[in-house]
Amino acid sequence: MRVICLVNNYLGWQSLEYLREQTRIVGVVMHPLERAKFQTEILASARVAGAEIIPANDLRSSDGLERIARLNPEMAISVMFGYLLKSDFLGLLPKGCINLHPAYLPYNRGTYPNVWSIVDQTPAGVTLHYVDDGIDTGDIIRQKKVPVLCTDTGETLYHKLEAAGVQLLRESWPDIRAGRIQRTPQVRESGTTHKTGDVARIDEIQLTGCYRAEDLLNILRARTFPPHPGAFIRSEGRKVHIRIQFEEENDGTDDGE
Repeated sequence: MRVICLVNNYLGWQSLEYLREQTRIVGVVMHPLERAKFQTEILASARVAGAEIIPANDLRSSDGLERIARLNPEMAISVMFGYLLKSDFLGLLPKGCINLHPAYLPYNRGTYPNVWSIVDQTPAGVTLHYVDDGIDTGDIIRQKKVPVLCTDTGETLYHKLEAAGVQLLRESWPDIRAGRIQRTPQVRESGTTHKTGDVARIDEIQLTGCYRAEDLLNILRARTFPPHPGAFIRSEGRKVHIRIQFEEENDGTDDGE
């Protein structure tokens, strides 16, 4: 199968590393430098695969789309790709475009699913789904839940979702390649959706505000992801950022006695 991969970040790189051993990757679409993460690793993997490197901006131009069409792709795989895919690109793919999203759809469509699973106490997980004209609203292929512990932070849950995403792709790709998949439609009105700017409404902790202890703790731990700034208070006009750390009590069972 001739595949185009649209990838960014660690999960995108690891997905590309797996897929290049499983199928023919004819093109890799990459973020511009200012938005790219793990760009060096993705570029090296794409070159090993013999794939054509395609700037993300090519998805917005007729010349770029013609260049992609000449590759004769059958399917596209999107992983952590931060651009909305339009119908003129999707129409080039006879077997569709599949997205690996680090959320348990229909919960936490959009951005920062690791944050909102903690703050809203919604199910966390990873989902493979078809891309349609919405944001993470396409038919679900397969998904896996990821447990959220009381000691998880935004950082630890993020890395758990990364690991689960790679595992889900490895488990599902043979069936996807063979066409042995079932599509489960999503109800668009169900679940939750978040935009990038939504974290702004929770990040500032109001010192004179009233919070349930659990809700405040959930915000603080969800936004603990160094070196990202996260939650903050204001002191003398300046932001003071807050991170938390958990340390479980040693019950004495592993002290060798």
